[in-house]
Amino acid sequence: MGITKTDLFTSEQNEIAQMAKAFGHPARVAIIQHLIKSRQCINGDLVLELGLAQATISQHLKELKNIGILKGTVEGSSMCYCINEEEWERVTSTFQNVFKSYQGADCC
Repeated sequence: MGITKTDLFTSEQNEIAQMAKAFGHPARVAIIQHLIKSRQCINGDLVLELGLAQATISQHLKELKNIGILKGTVEGSSMCYCINEEEWERVTSTFQNVFKSYQGADCC
């Protein structure tokens, strides 16, 4: 069996790509912005806030939760999500390190 494309890169590069992918959809960005603005756990108000179907929002929440930047609970049809502060700090730090590593270049 051959190697997968992700095997060509370091675990750090793969992790950063997964983080970036989570931010790669405008609905997910809107969800994150809403959570930051509301500063509390949210539930069904995302349907009204974003104008998307509940199933669509649930899928985006799942993607954000999979990388750990959201924490929350689901009990029956009731859900409650908020920013996972520890993971948010780690993601923030990771991207800051990538962006700060650029020192300029004499090209083009």
